[in-house]
Amino acid sequence: MNTATSTRLTNRFGAFEFLYKYGTLVTILLLVVFFGAMNDNFLSYTNIINILRSISIVTIIAIGLTVSLTVGGFDLSVGSTASLANALVISMFVWHGQGVGLGIAITIFFCLVVGLINAFLVINFKIQDMLMTLATMFIFQGVALTYTRGATVSQNMIMPNGDFATGEIPKVFSELGKVPWIIIIMLVVVLVVHLFLTYTKHGRYMYMIGGNAEAAKLSGIAVSKYRLLAYLIAALFAGIGGIILGARVMSAEVNAGGPYLMDAVAAAFIGYSVLGAGKPNAFGTFVGAVLIGILSNGLIMLSVPYYAMDIVKGSVLALALAITYYKRRH
Repeated sequence: MNTATSTRLTNRFGAFEFLYKYGTLVTILLLVVFFGAMNDNFLSYTNIINILRSISIVTIIAIGLTVSLTVGGFDLSVGSTASLANALVISMFVWHGQGVGLGIAITIFFCLVVGLINAFLVINFKIQDMLMTLATMFIFQGVALTYTRGATVSQNMIMPNGDFATGEIPKVFSELGKVPWIIIIMLVVVLVVHLFLTYTKHGRYMYMIGGNAEAAKLSGIAVSKYRLLAYLIAALFAGIGGIILGARVMSAEVNAGGPYLMDAVAAAFIGYSVLGAGKPNAFGTFVGAVLIGILSNGLIMLSVPYYAMDIVKGSVLALALAITYYKRRH
């Protein structure tokens, strides 16, 4: 190989490395400049807060998915878990007249049961995580639909016996879905998980398991225990996302958490490349969610039809996956 060819290859590799590390941040910057030039209101304080609010639930759910990815898993049931949490927490208030603390505690408990079921099936039956959680995704979605009888749960709804529901959603609960609390909760979740994965031995063990489970096992790491922990955390944050969704819309729609799955997956995989991390990480997932939020918000401001949004989101996810897996092979 002559010197000229070697230089070209080095430059090409260097350019790819730069795009891999900083491509997401550069893309966000370009999108901000473009949408800001196209619409004067895009860079307004109100719209920036609106973008952060719009990505809060997606980010929280995606952070849970990110934790499952650290151990080499892939929890596709997070959207259904969020739907179940949404239905449970609103029904605790409307149907059963429970207070905020007990209503949220019961909801979190059942979400942890979901994580326990996922972990049990994946670990004990040794079925590929994505396939097993694809199955449980439909199961939990069905459980949520059966529990609500396919109806929207809301205040003063008509019950099956013809009476009106007498419970009320507490006002303090509704605050969780409003600014600034919805944004604060998102940022706290991102910070806590970032610190956990980056600066604790448990986070390092999870990354080791994701890198090579057999080697981690031979090193004395309790692989099954950490995989169980990962699925519990994924279900916990999916549940929190569903609870915040309930506080935001003050009702439980049919399969309300389902639409968040693709955005959460996209955010998590976009996060792999942020600052060259090369692995699932909380900060990268947050940046990925910001990218998706800016895209969605900007396209809406440009009057792009809502039914075309999935084309853009799907393309972003495909690009993120292509870059991630190309980097792994090289």
